[in-house]
Amino acid sequence: MKVRDIMTRNPVTVSADEPVRTAAGLLRKNRIGGLPVMEKETVVGVVTESDIISLLETGKLSDDLWLPSPLEVIEVPLREIVNWEKTKTALTNIGDTPVRKIMSHPPIIIDEEADIEDAAALMLSHKIARLPVVQQGRLTGIIAKADIIRGVGGAID
Repeated sequence: MKVRDIMTRNPVTVSADEPVRTAAGLLRKNRIGGLPVMEKETVVGVVTESDIISLLETGKLSDDLWLPSPLEVIEVPLREIVNWEKTKTALTNIGDTPVRKIMSHPPIIIDEEADIEDAAALMLSHKIARLPVVQQGRLTGIIAKADIIRGVGGAID
């Protein structure tokens, strides 16, 4: 079975210069986990949910656990307001980051004439879940692990 037989044609893409906010919106709207990143007609990378999540500074569990004294009861709400403001600023800054700064590149791509076994091997060896599909260097689709499972399952039916 060939990649072209099970790939998703005309995949949703994002420009390398678009903000991460746009990529996140496309992922959510289309209920997908990754997007080919384009510069004109060329695939230059892939951006995934994991790439976006990695922008968030999660840190460790709170080191500042304490029992407040009567004076600190006033300080706690102020501290929370300051932390919320920092969080809002961080999220705004993340959303403005260009996709090119967080995408995986160079992209690992596969030709649409390749066998699905080759696509599976590439995904496993690179520990990725999807591959942009090209024909003569032009993006024609995307193939994900789920597509391969569907293809194999369909071949058995």
